[in-house]
Amino acid sequence: MKTSLNNVRLRDKMLILYFLAVFIPIFATNMIFYQVTTSNVKDQRMKDISRALEQVKNEFRDEITDAVGISTEFYTDVFMNEILDENYEQPHEYVAAYDSYLRRILSNPVFNSVQTLTIYVDNPTILHSGGVGFISEEVMETEWYKRGNGNDNGQSKPILIRAESSDKLRDTFSIVRKMDYYPSLGDITKILKIDLRESTIHQIFTNLNLQGNLYLLNSDNEIEYTTDPAIEWKTGSIPYHSIIQQEGMIEFSEKYTTSNYLEGWSIMATIAEDEVFLDVKQTRNLVLWSASIIILIPTIIIIWMTRSINVRIIKILKHMKKVRNQLFDTIPQAVARDEIGQLSVGFNEMILQIKSLIDDVYIADIQKKDLELQRRKAQLNALQSQINPHFLFNALETIRMRSLMKNEVETAKIIHSMAKIFRTSLTWNRDRVTVKEEMEFILCFLEIQKYRFEDRLSYNIDIDPSVYTSFVPKMMFLPFVENASIHGIEPLRQGGLIDIRIERLEHDMVFLIQDNGVGMAEEKVKQLYDYLESDEIMGERIGVQNVIYRLKLIYGDRFSFKIDSQLGNGTTMRLSIPVEE
Repeated sequence: MKTSLNNVRLRDKMLILYFLAVFIPIFATNMIFYQVTTSNVKDQRMKDISRALEQVKNEFRDEITDAVGISTEFYTDVFMNEILDENYEQPHEYVAAYDSYLRRILSNPVFNSVQTLTIYVDNPTILHSGGVGFISEEVMETEWYKRGNGNDNGQSKPILIRAESSDKLRDTFSIVRKMDYYPSLGDITKILKIDLRESTIHQIFTNLNLQGNLYLLNSDNEIEYTTDPAIEWKTGSIPYHSIIQQEGMIEFSEKYTTSNYLEGWSIMATIAEDEVFLDVKQTRNLVLWSASIIILIPTIIIIWMTRSINVRIIKILKHMKKVRNQLFDTIPQAVARDEIGQLSVGFNEMILQIKSLIDDVYIADIQKKDLELQRRKAQLNALQSQINPHFLFNALETIRMRSLMKNEVETAKIIHSMAKIFRTSLTWNRDRVTVKEEMEFILCFLEIQKYRFEDRLSYNIDIDPSVYTSFVPKMMFLPFVENASIHGIEPLRQGGLIDIRIERLEHDMVFLIQDNGVGMAEEKVKQLYDYLESDEIMGERIGVQNVIYRLKLIYGDRFSFKIDSQLGNGTTMRLSIPVEE
């Protein structure tokens, strides 16, 4: 069968047009824009962080390079080495030599990155002050001295080391170099120690404008410096892999590859994902907000225009259905300049002409036949009152079979349910029926009600299989189902749900019915509870009051009845009786 849009409802056509021409293209475009934008922002953010980390690496290397350059100047200074290697008979001779050259060199203000600069010598003829120190037993026991004096083969190289300060904390970076460029006259040992400014190093590592931690790692991957306050790096060397990082952290690394004294060293940064992708989230929010606005505005305009068309066409269709049921009502507010408005005006004119024709031609004839119809109706009622109920059952069965022959299955089903209800209500030779028989009776009633209300009524039945063969008083449950349907669900415009459950609790059978209908006022609930105390005989009335009276006669005080209902919140009824096998 060939697909045609002529069979699709106008509202569905508008929805298809909206999704294919507006929503999907805009959504796809914004998704592509979002992916491209966030990817670019993310890449740029990662590059910015790497660039900032590289800047820290370069600034630290420059500080070390400056200190190494100073050590090289001292290392190759022939006059300084001669002064330090000379044996002085009198202290004033050394003082004169120191003032003539060393004082100017050791107090040069150009060394801004240097905290202290000391040359340690084991020459006992010089005075150890003003940047010159004596290699004592205590000095020889220090780690920096052992590493600086350890190179005896050829010319020594500068060594970067983290030395102890006066408070025994290893928080000072020092350049240590053995001054053996010129052979000393008396085999005098000279060790140069340049301590860098701690404040300068701290400033370099805290200039990174990110919420994260920086780590300076040596060639053994041990922490030499860090901005992480939780790590006691000043007390000793801590392996980087022993640190437990928090979840959601991203690592960035920059290695030193061209510096001999920093060979194998690296700078590591750990930064939270939220900080790294902050710009990405802001961009995402901007894209989402702009996409929402771009989609929302066309959607509102399309809904507004579609409603102008769809609502009026539906109104015309409803009035056409009324005409089919001989209700000739005109369409109110039909004046409009578009095609639908003109169609509504034409429809109203046609309806007025039909009504005028009916009034002029048929009303008089109908009035004449009305008396004849009423006379025949009175005769028919007299005949119907004499019809044997058994004949009615046979007649209903004949109509049901005829409906089945015409494939009117739903009508046949309702007729069958009516016949079963009629037969059961007229047969009172059995006061007890099984739960299964009672539920078949209730199902017939619910099917008729569902036929009446169509989709406005839904029901759910859950029965414990163990109670199917138990006996209950005939028509004990039906009045409660009837009340839930007619008084609870029927007033609701949108319809409702009836939930029926029967279960066995030890020696009792519990019947529970719930609905989400309009509920009952407190006065009505109190009236139902008053029936439990009343001894009034109800006669032939078949209602809740009659059921309660019958249960009191049959079970005495062995049954219980509870009801919970509020206006607007539905009704829950619970009935418990002894089990009769």
